[in-house]
Amino acid sequence: MRVLRETGALRHGHFVYSNGLHSDEYLQVPLAIRYYQHAKTFSVALSRLLRANPEIRAMIPELSIVAPATGGLPVAYGICEALQAKRVYWAERENESEPLRFRQFIEPMPGEQVVLVDDILRTGTKLGEMKALLESYGALVVALAVVIHQPNPNIRSFGDLPIVYLTRLQASYYADEGSCDLCEKSIPIQKVWV
Repeated sequence: MRVLRETGALRHGHFVYSNGLHSDEYLQVPLAIRYYQHAKTFSVALSRLLRANPEIRAMIPELSIVAPATGGLPVAYGICEALQAKRVYWAERENESEPLRFRQFIEPMPGEQVVLVDDILRTGTKLGEMKALLESYGALVVALAVVIHQPNPNIRSFGDLPIVYLTRLQASYYADEGSCDLCEKSIPIQKVWV
């Protein structure tokens, strides 16, 4: 939490997200992980949580670490290095209206064991889309690892899939201006996007 505050990654105020939700907190983990020492600290800590799971620990030499977007890449590379896992890769999209895809010649193998990694888990939309894409190739997602778990009211379920995270933040979310305590108090709004 100290690192998030000191780097400006965690901010308090009155924020409205692109999906219309209002919140009293805004978190942008890349503001913290742009500093190598913080990215390394977060990655090593997550790798230790993954190693604590005996089933995952047994898979480490063959694990692939996959990020659903570039925001999770510094952490993904750090986890791969700390675990001495097999490889790192990610998906991307040409534009927001298209689905995630792998670059040419980068794709999972059937039966490949994967840990999905990202900087934050709020709704799980990107992680869920990435999980479905990996599974469409026959890969097996064995765990999720995120620096921060900050669930909002619309978070998707990942069933029994193990989720490891360094800290959980509980922001207050409001569906719209009419139900927002911050709007009632006339606290200035900052628009943010995820």
